[in-house]
Amino acid sequence: MSNTRREKGSSILRVLDIIETIARAEHPMPAAELAFRLDIPKATVHRLIQTLEREGFLQINMRGHLMPAQRLQDIAFGVLYSGRFKAQRQAILQGLAEQSGETCGIAIPDGVNMVYYDRVQSNWPLQIYLPTGSHVPLWCTSSGKLYLSQLPEADLERILRNLPLQQRARNTLTDPDALKQALIPIRENQLGTDNEEFIDGMVACSVPIRQHGRLLACLFCHAPVLRQSFDDMMGLEPLLREAASELEAMLALVDEEP
Repeated sequence: MSNTRREKGSSILRVLDIIETIARAEHPMPAAELAFRLDIPKATVHRLIQTLEREGFLQINMRGHLMPAQRLQDIAFGVLYSGRFKAQRQAILQGLAEQSGETCGIAIPDGVNMVYYDRVQSNWPLQIYLPTGSHVPLWCTSSGKLYLSQLPEADLERILRNLPLQQRARNTLTDPDALKQALIPIRENQLGTDNEEFIDGMVACSVPIRQHGRLLACLFCHAPVLRQSFDDMMGLEPLLREAASELEAMLALVDEEP
């Protein structure tokens, strides 16, 4: 019985080591490199990876490299929504909304959409109502375009060729090549933009929230053009980055816990 317990404990620790290593990696990792880093036999690594992939914790990209899947992302993002951090997160968003004067929130990727996981509404009578839980398209929102810009080239090509690039507003980019070109400055500046591409009369911008160097979520701000021009919205970038840094610091506290 003791040997069995040790073997099970060893397997559990190996699974946790694999999850932690993949979550911390700056780029998708080959299974061979994972086995080398963790000093685990290749056959064992492949067996554990198959289980983690089947259960939705890891996924394999087109190059055969490992990256976090939805369940692992949900666990990581759940930290922001734990009781311990709820008040702090809301205070950060509230402070951003008050300083910017506009609605702000947090969005996470979910398939071909971004999901609004949290938001704080501005106090202006004129509002654009997109409540928590709203699903918005990747290709025409500031947070969706920011997420797309972070994808490896092969993954981005595959997604762009399969996205239903529907016209949602006057400036929506519906050509995959044009959208790909528009993502270049977003990737370089780490700043998502929406200039009346999702909703006519609305502009938005977003910045990444990272954990271990990987984009976990996007912090966004949006407003009607009657109140904020596109250039005005881009001027909110420093406030967004400051708030994103505070949210990242919250995530770092979890890593420091014993």
